[in-house]
Amino acid sequence: MLLLLISFFGAFSLVKALLIVGLIFLVLIVIGLVKSFKLKAENERLSQAAKENEEKNKYQDFTEGHLYENNDN
Repeated sequence: MLLLLISFFGAFSLVKALLIVGLIFLVLIVIGLVKSFKLKAENERLSQAAKENEEKNKYQDFTEGHLYENNDN
């Protein structure tokens, strides 16, 4: 009877340890998912800002200045 009681508490201790480890990994997975969604949202925001900046700053021909000969005349 004593041996059965000791093995029961040993198994209960093992189950508690596994539950604690499982909960820690679950928390880490949730934190990783939250960070992933935040990074994806920031990436989309930065991509949109880059597109707007690109449209605003289109290429301008710099050879029209006074330092270059303009042979089009």
